[in-house]
Amino acid sequence: MPRRWKLFLLIAMITMVADQATKFWARDALPVHPVGCAIPEAFVEGKCMGVNDPLISGYWDWRLSFNQGSAFGLFHSQGGARVFLSIVGFLALGAMLWMVKKARDDQKWLIWALGLVAGGAVGNLIDRVYYGVVTDFVLWHTPALESGSRMRYENEWPVFNVADVALVLGVGIMLFVSGDDRKPKKKKAAAPSE
Repeated sequence: MPRRWKLFLLIAMITMVADQATKFWARDALPVHPVGCAIPEAFVEGKCMGVNDPLISGYWDWRLSFNQGSAFGLFHSQGGARVFLSIVGFLALGAMLWMVKKARDDQKWLIWALGLVAGGAVGNLIDRVYYGVVTDFVLWHTPALESGSRMRYENEWPVFNVADVALVLGVGIMLFVSGDDRKPKKKKAAAPSE
């Protein structure tokens, strides 16, 4: 097996396992209201919600959430979103495999990027196929402001997960190295012997 395939499969597998392990932890450990509600069914029906569990006070909380759309809650919709986004996930995975096949062993950054994207895509695809929704749990925000009797955040980033981070990093790396990695690296000419 060529080195690029070994690296790609290693990165994709680590990413997918990290994503699924953290999602399992989030579904099992993070607080919900009301306590004991059915996960994810009650969330989808609007009968249950995640409760913020601060990690870095004022900036980073854990909050269980379920997303019917794509990464970072984009394209949230009912009905056909699950099927459509599952098909997109399978097509993206196929595209990553095709790109690895066409890549060279010396294109390590590209292979890392493809592995991250594939692992993230598979992580979210597993959730979408098995649960019908994607588990999210990382909430970044600016410090809370008092608004009457309740606290609210000044700015709140959409809740996300490890797969979303891997997808963004992978695409970012691909964009960064796309110009550098297209041409094979030229070997330096040997110095003339005297």
